[in-house]
Amino acid sequence: MGATKDLFMQLREEEVMTKNFLPTKKELVKSSTEFAKKLVDSGEVNIQETYAQALRLKESLVAIEKVLKNEMGEENFEAFGLTGTFRNGGATLNYADDPIWVELNKDLKNREELLKMAQNQDLIDSYGNEVPKVSKKQRASSLAISF
Repeated sequence: MGATKDLFMQLREEEVMTKNFLPTKKELVKSSTEFAKKLVDSGEVNIQETYAQALRLKESLVAIEKVLKNEMGEENFEAFGLTGTFRNGGATLNYADDPIWVELNKDLKNREELLKMAQNQDLIDSYGNEVPKVSKKQRASSLAISF
């Protein structure tokens, strides 16, 4: 916990150096990015440890924000550089109530499975057509973190 407190204090000191008492979102992102780059460039911190501290601090702040937001109610407000606008959730059509949509969706899922199998072997669909070997889209690589 002490390391997370140190990171929080460093972030707070950096925040005090901003020009506005209530910095804008753009200013916060800019100063935070610069702060992180300074930490990395200094070579004085273990990047993995600092990342772990930042992640824990983020999770703490997300939990705090969620509780506070839930307590604010359903009223619009403008205060402290923020504008809050309440929006009703609205309704979404339930397509699954339509048997034709359900059947088409099932057919689509079946076709997807057929296309997957066709990557490894030549296949003919139920209409007598050769199932093509479709191209692949690369997904972005990422680093998964858990704690």
